[in-house]
Amino acid sequence: MPACLSAIVGGDNPLALPRAARVVVLLVDGLGAAALKARAGHARTLVSLMTPKAVIDSGFPTTTAAALATLTTGTDPGQHGMVGYTVLDPANDRVLKQLSGWDSKVDPFAWQPMPTVFERAVDRGLDAVAIGPERYRDSGFSKAVLRGARYLGASTIGDRFATVVDWLREPGTSGIAYVYVPELDVAGHATGSESSEWTNWLEILDAAVRELSDALGPDDGLIITADHGVVDIAEHNHVLFDGEAALVDGVRHVAGEPRCLQLHFEPDASAGQRAAVVDAWRAAEGHRAWIATRDEAIAAGWFGEVRDEVLPRIGDLLVAARKGIAYYDGRTLGHGTRMVGYHGSWSPEELRVPLLRLGAFRR
Repeated sequence: MPACLSAIVGGDNPLALPRAARVVVLLVDGLGAAALKARAGHARTLVSLMTPKAVIDSGFPTTTAAALATLTTGTDPGQHGMVGYTVLDPANDRVLKQLSGWDSKVDPFAWQPMPTVFERAVDRGLDAVAIGPERYRDSGFSKAVLRGARYLGASTIGDRFATVVDWLREPGTSGIAYVYVPELDVAGHATGSESSEWTNWLEILDAAVRELSDALGPDDGLIITADHGVVDIAEHNHVLFDGEAALVDGVRHVAGEPRCLQLHFEPDASAGQRAAVVDAWRAAEGHRAWIATRDEAIAAGWFGEVRDEVLPRIGDLLVAARKGIAYYDGRTLGHGTRMVGYHGSWSPEELRVPLLRLGAFRR
């Protein structure tokens, strides 16, 4: 999104976007490039925009909290601090669900201190709006990653697109609008990206994009992208890792998500005990997962440059699924908690997302 702001104010930007007075960024949660191509016949408008240069890497971990914070701040997870779906809250010795688990113990402004593109836009005298379901208006996550934007609640995809068209038509408007579409991700988790439910939402989205494209003026630029992709994983490929004691010996907290575990050791776990667990994971799962200690992951650049305050939020040991599997802790697995569609790891299906341009940006 910082590139979009540069397009408005006239600066150079890494996407080489031309000038535009108004920019709309449409974020479709869970719309991976591979899943879109696999359903090409159901999304002819979107697929018609898919060129070889219209696919980018989302970043790691491939999860909404991390990706949206990167989108709106232009910084890596190691800087903005949203390093997973669930992460360790060191001050309160607990695992925090970053999309919905906020409470008075965590200040969103301190947890994610990087300025957002919306704040920077407002500082320049531009308008900034975020359009999404009403239920997200006052969430801690919205305060962390959308601050600076006026939030406009709209329940359906059609309502959200109508709201952004109204914004585009406001006399004298110049600024940036963010539109959030969670429906495909919700369907993907519940029924998978190969399901009729997911395909139905894709068709609804495609039709709405076609109408929005027709409503764009010559100075309106539209970017369509996603936070991550999706992989469907059958239940017989779910791995209950707690069944092997050597994999959980001395582990105090399990954070992350099924495709990217972040394990935190007990504070008094010895160096030998920690090394034994790392070795056990590599022996048991190294053939189908990337196994890395925190230091190894940071050295490899998984999270970008990491601030000191963010370091303890990252797991002591990371297990990122390479094959079509999902990891579960059977000790905390409740009824109905398993999913069909997943993301979080490094596979191309999770990492590669569309970057589609319309309106002034299609020149």
